[in-house]
Amino acid sequence: MRVRHKPWAADYITQHTDIVLQQPEQYKGSWHTVFGNRHPLNIEIGTGKGQFITGMGKLFPEENFIGIEREKSVIVSAVQKLVDHPLDNVKLLNVNAQNLMDYFADAEIDRIYLNFSDPWPKKRHEKRRLTYRDFLETYKRVLKPGGRICLKTDNQAFFEYSLESFSKFGMILENISLDLHQAKIEHNVQTEYEEKFAAKGHRIYRCEAFFKNGN
Repeated sequence: MRVRHKPWAADYITQHTDIVLQQPEQYKGSWHTVFGNRHPLNIEIGTGKGQFITGMGKLFPEENFIGIEREKSVIVSAVQKLVDHPLDNVKLLNVNAQNLMDYFADAEIDRIYLNFSDPWPKKRHEKRRLTYRDFLETYKRVLKPGGRICLKTDNQAFFEYSLESFSKFGMILENISLDLHQAKIEHNVQTEYEEKFAAKGHRIYRCEAFFKNGN
């Protein structure tokens, strides 16, 4: 989907560096100093306009959340949400998730949320999918033993690809839902895309995956 350019986004982001942290590589291995506690640390890759990450922050005040979004014109909406309704346990990074290991140390993250990621349906773009094996290698590094990847999507082909990719990588699958909203899972914080697709009658697919024997 095409992103509508917001020329004012960059300036707005730099006005709120308490929310969108600059030079995040300096916090690698010490994110607890940012939040002032050692609560569980969770990240969302592709946080979009921030509805999920702020919703999770409100619902789970004893956990910390970092939303990662590379598009300034998109993440600025998440910034606005946190300006209007501040949450001490939510921070944002305007960076590319391909460089995840630049910002997080080994075994530093408890959960990784992948919500409605770009499915990159063409075979030649497989390496761009966030559940491709190269990304899984990175997740394995930064997740704590027993840490989980939580995936939601409306794209059946991408969901099936991800299940296969997780399995080939030796991961264990749990809480698989082929119609999340019919299953009525507790504490399902919806994203903007999720609300939009569900309203059109699309199925929402969800699963959790973790590595055997910890990492």
